[in-house]
Amino acid sequence: MKNFGLLLVTALLLGACGGVRKSEKDLARGNYDQVIVQTLDNLRVNKSAERKEPYIALLKDAFVKAVDRDERRLDFLEKEDNPNTLRERYALITGLSLRQDRIRPILPLPGTKFSFTDYSDAIISIKNDLSKHLIESSTQLLENGTKADARLAYDDLAYLEEINPGYANTTALLEDARYKGTTFVRLALVNETEMAIPARLENDLLNIDTYKLNRPWVQYHNREIENLAYDYDLILSFRGIQISPELVKERILKQEKKVKDVFDYVLDKNGNVKKDSLGNDIKVDKFKTLRADIHEFTQSKSTQITAQVDLIDLNTNQLEATFPLNDGFIFNHIYATYTGDKEAIDPKMLPLLGNRPVPFPTNEQMVYDSGESLKLLFKDILINEIRVQ
Repeated sequence: MKNFGLLLVTALLLGACGGVRKSEKDLARGNYDQVIVQTLDNLRVNKSAERKEPYIALLKDAFVKAVDRDERRLDFLEKEDNPNTLRERYALITGLSLRQDRIRPILPLPGTKFSFTDYSDAIISIKNDLSKHLIESSTQLLENGTKADARLAYDDLAYLEEINPGYANTTALLEDARYKGTTFVRLALVNETEMAIPARLENDLLNIDTYKLNRPWVQYHNREIENLAYDYDLILSFRGIQISPELVKERILKQEKKVKDVFDYVLDKNGNVKKDSLGNDIKVDKFKTLRADIHEFTQSKSTQITAQVDLIDLNTNQLEATFPLNDGFIFNHIYATYTGDKEAIDPKMLPLLGNRPVPFPTNEQMVYDSGESLKLLFKDILINEIRVQ
């Protein structure tokens, strides 16, 4: 038991030394805030004043150096007086305040004192200046009229809403930036064939929700919204639909199987039954051949669809891209009957004997079934090929 206690103390001491050495290395590298987090964790865990001592020294050193670094950077940016650095200045001043808030709960610490500064007035002042700047710069970006600028404005306004919720007309500007930065794509299906496209297939193909597209600045509409200025037309055109005749093909499969029937006695040259060494009659198996004919019927019908996806830039009236789509569907059903001896039939063929002829699918169903795989091809084009900004 004493040995276990000694081992435990040794392990704890080694762990503590390792933690101190790591923090010392981070301090030397200038990772001051990382050192502060590490030392605070260790100070909360360690109850012994002796074991706390090195962490207290590291915490104080890291805090002083971090504050000096940030305040020097802040002083430089204030002298530069560039409104584009307001965001960095705000991050620095709030960081200085938050750093103090992390340390406060663990104070006081023996043998050292921390000098804290009240940054509240400076934070309010810089936040007001930053808020005003973001509103002005975002408004200018939105007036530029490009989607790229509107998206930049949206990011700035979202940040403003985060640090200063409800400031001025941020909410209205956010909605404006979202609208102006969004690319609107109108989906359409065109049937250039002489065959009707099933309504449910058309609905499935144009139901954009089923494709799970993740494009925050692109909206696809399968129903046109009045007075909305669309940027692109995405048109899926059916060019051709070929449906084969309903066919039934028959083939006859010959089946044979030898089975044991009865037995014969083995006779000697005098016509007497031969005996084995034990005096028993010698017999030989007699086989017979069973035969059957399987009449296998195959019902088949196929569909082939030719289509094309066109992307048209409505701002330039130019065809941006085109993608061919070709797919089909094959209906096959096999059943069988037989004549002859069923015992002669290969067991692998027996399940077919339980099948019966079925009605052929309608042309509409064939087109719909073809469209199921066509949807996957269309989705792949939407996700991997279509490039709209």
